[in-house]
Amino acid sequence: MAKIFLLAGSIAAALAVALGAFGAHGLRHKLEADLLAVYQTGVQYHFYHALGLLVIGVLSMQLPESALLRWAGLLMLLGIVLFSGSLYLLAISGIRWLGAVTPIGGIAFISAWLLMAIALWKAV
Repeated sequence: MAKIFLLAGSIAAALAVALGAFGAHGLRHKLEADLLAVYQTGVQYHFYHALGLLVIGVLSMQLPESALLRWAGLLMLLGIVLFSGSLYLLAISGIRWLGAVTPIGGIAFISAWLLMAIALWKAV
């Protein structure tokens, strides 16, 4: 799983940079300021959690049998899709109900970080 999380984290980070550049250059004059801020929030959390996936990948090399780390990585991926993905779609489409999906992604992020902490606590 370490290799999968390292690969996913690397790809997610590259995507976050590309989507950030797209937002800064391609959407700057097309979106209202509030929707551009929503999009930027998606990019920020996308990038933070791409780095989190890389951390989980490195930790998984040290703790290859940790189910907690596996779940942390899966939840972090799910969080990127649900949290950042819903914000990207909301910003571009203007469909406000997509904002209801965002907190589910936030819960996935929080759960991922807590599972990582528990995995480390148990390992030490």
